[in-house]
Amino acid sequence: MSKFGVVVMGPAGAGKTTFCTALIEHLRANRRSCFYVNLDPAASEFTFEPDLDIKELISLDDVMEEMSLGPNGGLIYCFEFLLENLDFLTIPLEQVTEEYLIIIDMPGQIELYTHVPVLPSLVKHLMRGSLNINMCAAYLLESTFVVDKPKFFSGTLSAMSAMLMLEMPHVNILSKMDLIKGTIKRKDLKRFLAPDVNLLDDGEAAKKRSKASEVSFDDPAATTNIMTGASFDRLNRAVAQLIDDFSMVSFLQLNVQDEDSVGAILSYIDDSIQYHEAQEPREPKEDVEVEVEG
Repeated sequence: MSKFGVVVMGPAGAGKTTFCTALIEHLRANRRSCFYVNLDPAASEFTFEPDLDIKELISLDDVMEEMSLGPNGGLIYCFEFLLENLDFLTIPLEQVTEEYLIIIDMPGQIELYTHVPVLPSLVKHLMRGSLNINMCAAYLLESTFVVDKPKFFSGTLSAMSAMLMLEMPHVNILSKMDLIKGTIKRKDLKRFLAPDVNLLDDGEAAKKRSKASEVSFDDPAATTNIMTGASFDRLNRAVAQLIDDFSMVSFLQLNVQDEDSVGAILSYIDDSIQYHEAQEPREPKEDVEVEVEG
């Protein structure tokens, strides 16, 4: 039988572990089983203790100390070590039945999802062979990015890069929606859920860029041209146009304090991994005849 799982990923600070916690709480409230896997070798605090923790195999602190590596290099080493010891994952996960949702909490270094081939190898192992897990990726991007459009498109590009590199079903999520409540109109927010290049033509920032583009940009390093000048504008427009051309990325909204919001995200995850289609229909309870004395 197939197993079912979700890989929770995204840049640092996007709220991945918080989302995992909210997802576990929602599953337990609905009497549904889950198996929580932590693959962040630097994580130390959890609301729910992981059922399987990579730190039992290797920790980032030990690698940095013994190998004299920095945080990013140490993280890559940890995952390469994991790929050499895949039985650490395989043996426990083989015991997990199809009724469980396997939740895998990933670290926040986006190079793992964008241009380092470590995670694609791990995903292939989980989705094929003896494990055969129907799996999707939940890519979280902090909703506060919508206030800064270049930053938003940069985050969207990283989400698209992960989609192309991992080649698996994807659910992209704007997290921490409670942080921007009241700062952006609902109709304006909807435009970020399916981003396109026209977003760069709105607002005061676009007017400033337009004025800056009229100024000579012979010196890209000039103060007036860095982060506001025509060169920067052309770069952002090229990135936005690339995202628009592929037309792959759309976002769901997440507020972990709202149970309905968490439930809605879970329903999209279930659809992506075809969870409900694989569940056997339950037989209706037979009517019980009650004898009446008299």
